[in-house]
Amino acid sequence: MSDFKYEIVESYGKLSENAKGWTRMLHKISWNDRPAKYDIRDWAPDETKMGKGLTFTTEELRELRTILNKMDLDE
Repeated sequence: MSDFKYEIVESYGKLSENAKGWTRMLHKISWNDRPAKYDIRDWAPDETKMGKGLTFTTEELRELRTILNKMDLDE
């Protein structure tokens, strides 16, 4: 597996936490010195390990927000 680097540019908040202390976070992350994207994934308590996640461009995140705003989440 090739090396990669990342920089958490901004942290927006915690979505959830599991019993082992891993947290699902929304961050803005620059991967391999590329422009930062929005990212949702699980992180170890010290943020040195991460799970698989989803990465969104600004436009994709806007579209996701539009979809979520249309949903009835009071089920």
